[in-house]
Amino acid sequence: MTLFINACVREKSRTKLLSDALLAKLGDYEEVNLEDIDFPKTDKSFLKKRDSLIASHSFDNPMFTLARHFAEADTIVIAAPYWDLSFPAVLKQYIEHINVLGITFEYTPEGFPKGLCRANKLYYVMTAGGTYVPEEFAFGYIKSLAENFYGIKDVKLIAATGLDIYGADEQAILKDALNRIEKI
Repeated sequence: MTLFINACVREKSRTKLLSDALLAKLGDYEEVNLEDIDFPKTDKSFLKKRDSLIASHSFDNPMFTLARHFAEADTIVIAAPYWDLSFPAVLKQYIEHINVLGITFEYTPEGFPKGLCRANKLYYVMTAGGTYVPEEFAFGYIKSLAENFYGIKDVKLIAATGLDIYGADEQAILKDALNRIEKI
């Protein structure tokens, strides 16, 4: 099963346009639209409850539904526009809810994270208005989590950048990205 994590919040999202093309190639998928989730505040009481549930291995608790779903996916597609050297905050909230010791990762006796996720491939789809898009920020963060915490070693970036620069041919830039998706 392919899991589509949709962090696109604009109605005519260019990132969503690209992710739709990728998903059409991949076939059936289940979508988690992050805009539709009312994430609880990650505060002291939330963490106390979560830590207690993890300690008692109560992984069937609804608090862990997103983490279980993520861990069980065969392929993962994350679509998130590049904003302020990162991605929309709702994606960070999602990550805080799927990073669950005992579901998506565990620690080795030496203290290193070991992935527990089934997926062997993660696609990160992103668009940016400008061209200053250091890979180590948004994509680098997701790639590091995927490889080092979740055990997903094949992590691919699909990006279209420079879309809002004065004089840029937005349609040509998007078409180039769509052509790269077609070759996947």
